[in-house]
Amino acid sequence: MRIKALWLLALLLLPSQLLLAGTAHLVELQGAIGPSTQDHVQRSLRTAVDENVDLVILQIDTPGGLDQSMRGIVRSILSSDIPIISYVYPSGSRAASAGTYILYASPIAAMAPATNLGAATPVKIGGLPELPSADEDPQEKDPDALEKKIVNDSAAYIKSLAKRYGRNEIWAEQAVREGVSLTAAEALEKNVIDFVANDISSLLQQIDGRELKLANTTVTLDTSDMSIERIEPDWRTRLLSVITDPNIAYILMLVGIYGLIFEFASPGFFVPGVVGAICLVLALYAFQTLPINYAGLALLFLGMVFMISEAFVTSGGVLGLGGVVAFIIGSIILFDDENLAVSLPLIGGIALVSSAFMLWVLTRMIRLRRQPAVSGVESMTNQIAIVSENFIGEGRVRIGGESWLAHSEVKMKAGQSVRIKSVHDLVLEVELKES
Repeated sequence: MRIKALWLLALLLLPSQLLLAGTAHLVELQGAIGPSTQDHVQRSLRTAVDENVDLVILQIDTPGGLDQSMRGIVRSILSSDIPIISYVYPSGSRAASAGTYILYASPIAAMAPATNLGAATPVKIGGLPELPSADEDPQEKDPDALEKKIVNDSAAYIKSLAKRYGRNEIWAEQAVREGVSLTAAEALEKNVIDFVANDISSLLQQIDGRELKLANTTVTLDTSDMSIERIEPDWRTRLLSVITDPNIAYILMLVGIYGLIFEFASPGFFVPGVVGAICLVLALYAFQTLPINYAGLALLFLGMVFMISEAFVTSGGVLGLGGVVAFIIGSIILFDDENLAVSLPLIGGIALVSSAFMLWVLTRMIRLRRQPAVSGVESMTNQIAIVSENFIGEGRVRIGGESWLAHSEVKMKAGQSVRIKSVHDLVLEVELKES
């Protein structure tokens, strides 16, 4: 009886042990690779270590992204003792630019049919151009020379990744230097990837029994009965993904600046100041993780200062027009990468609203200037007054229940109506009213 009980206990425990041993985590890499993507992948790999899973699948569909974030992901893959598969899936997806490096860095690289990879030429984004110092060779700071250094560095980097797993080094270099791309079938034929699989189930069947050399160990995959657990981004990763979107960061910055301006213009309301301060801090956090072109940022701020100044300084529209132009140029060059750039329709919409506001301010100013004065001595011009006493030269007239000193070159009689021509030193220059 005791032996039967032990066997029964073993049978009850066996399924859960097999499930634990045969679990793979699926992590999605979608959209441009940035700080949020890096954070999601690295946190997912740490979770995989903590839960002792057997396999991590990176499902890729990306047009590329930041070099810094890509290299952070690659370092995490290379140092992992858990087998990692990079899989371009579903059909229609791509692993362009930074995605190609991640594929090459993975112990297993796979693609679904009707997918592509490549176009890995690096693009330098952000920052101001560097000028050579007195003791430097100007050629070392030449933009073309800098671009060659970046390309050479990237080519050497991807070739080292290709050599690690015995993949095609020649094509890897071409992808960097010439920006070439491959379909899934071509990539398999050229030894750029290891497998072409229609879906994840097919992929698991193909890699079953494959031996992999990882950072500190060698493993043999057993994926015959493996279950898949999808790892969703947590709230922190989602928040980071939202605020590091260039369009969102751009809007947060504008809301933050205008909120603070409204608060300073009418202190005591608090809501614009609080909302503006929060948005500005979030925008600054996003900007520190994104490649900002500081010349574009400076033009952006300068344009906003000019447009706001137009409401307080009479410039005939020069400040407002210059502000709109600086604002548009600064917004366009704020991020110069096609995958990390502010949307042109968004820039156009905000510039249009700003231009409409400037036009409204100028129109109001012109109308106010054309309107007659409604207070002060200037408002008395062309008004009608009644002569209080006979006089030639200076005398008294009444207007609006007040007695004023008046001057006239012709004789005035008491009770006559006169028109005020002008006012000089509180003396009214009057003339007889035409009947």
